[in-house]
Amino acid sequence: MSELSFPKRPYRTRGGVHAPHNKNTAHKESVIMPVPPIVALPMTQHIGAPCKPMVKVGDTVDVGQQIAGSEAFVSAPIHASVSGKVKKIDKITMPDGSRVDAIFIESDGEQRLSPDLKPPQVETLSELIKAVRDSGLVGLGGAGFPTAVKLNIPSDKTVDTLIINVAECEPYITSDHREILENSWDVISGIITVKEFLNIHRVIIGIENNKPDAIKALREIADSSIDPEDEIRVLPIKATYPQGAEKILIKACTGREVPMGGLPSDAGCLVMNVGSIAFISRYLKTGVPLVSRRLTVDGGCIADPVNVIVPIGTPIKDVIDFVGGYKEQPYKLIMGGPMMGISLPNDDLYVMKQNNAILALSAKEAMMTEPSACIRCGKCLDACPMRLQPLELSNAADRGDVDALKHFNAMNCMECGCCSFTCPAKRHLVQNIRIGKALLNKAKRDAIAASKGGKN
Repeated sequence: MSELSFPKRPYRTRGGVHAPHNKNTAHKESVIMPVPPIVALPMTQHIGAPCKPMVKVGDTVDVGQQIAGSEAFVSAPIHASVSGKVKKIDKITMPDGSRVDAIFIESDGEQRLSPDLKPPQVETLSELIKAVRDSGLVGLGGAGFPTAVKLNIPSDKTVDTLIINVAECEPYITSDHREILENSWDVISGIITVKEFLNIHRVIIGIENNKPDAIKALREIADSSIDPEDEIRVLPIKATYPQGAEKILIKACTGREVPMGGLPSDAGCLVMNVGSIAFISRYLKTGVPLVSRRLTVDGGCIADPVNVIVPIGTPIKDVIDFVGGYKEQPYKLIMGGPMMGISLPNDDLYVMKQNNAILALSAKEAMMTEPSACIRCGKCLDACPMRLQPLELSNAADRGDVDALKHFNAMNCMECGCCSFTCPAKRHLVQNIRIGKALLNKAKRDAIAASKGGKN
């Protein structure tokens, strides 16, 4: 049992930076936004195969009704977040610049639940996995990986530890913090469900030590009679970035390391976001799929920073208006956190399943200084939690050197941005590495096409 003992303190992790917390909304109760006049639901709100529409223009839909789906293993169905009529099915531009189909629903304001909704009957692991897939749940921490796939652990893997990710190490974001304070019983209930069906007897809730109120709330429940075998423990971890990355969190909570190119299951772990685990509990009780989410709206240009619960597909502009609008025109608008989020061209986009924050940053907060020559200080090496060589990777990307990108393990970069953050010369290291990874992916696609005689 020594392997399954609970750590008294977190294991030491490598690298990382002390980014400013700016948790301005941590102690503000979440508010529910009124139903917007229209929502747009893109067919790609998850990692994996895109969904295909199951409705047509003019159809009347109810909240929770499935409107899109896919037979692919790595995918997640999409449900109507408002009741009303399908106004159109048209292409929209996603935050990454891609163009995908989206279903536009004009709300009737009634928020009428679909009559087909009912709590699923779950008595086996396969039934739990099917229920989670039917719910449309994806990782709510930002990655968007279909949760049903994560729960479907390969038969050749042994998972003995469930880690609940409450690190929330990105500056500004507090949606997970508020999830615990407002729905702590859902969190514990979801944990117990997953641990029992997967036969896991060690659950570690990894939470940064800058959330004392959330730590207290979780410990009060975990130490109660709801966990008589004492298999759920809360582990405060250092408030450094990027503690919330799966591989880093696994190291901090268990001392184990995920092999390069491997998955958490290769280290005997399953990592789930706290919002995802709480949603599973609610879905099993109500049968209402993923149709809304909590997101942090903050930044120097926001009049009243707050966590807002909104229907998925709500226009970002409507969310900004609901919280009081802009104090000044934002210098940068970001979906997600300032370290790993995606910069948006404007607020004419829509809230998606994996969207946990909208940040409107002022020039003081977001202006990038002009990079200068590298002074070979090695700070990027010290900051990289994956033991990579950011400067070499950045230079290889500049040259378009695919062989060098492979040699320096570009694909193992998790794009946390610690290298750029710590660089005194303000070089765009992580941005260049992202380009390098895109070059590697293109080279891989070209090689596959060539092996098939040039056919796509």
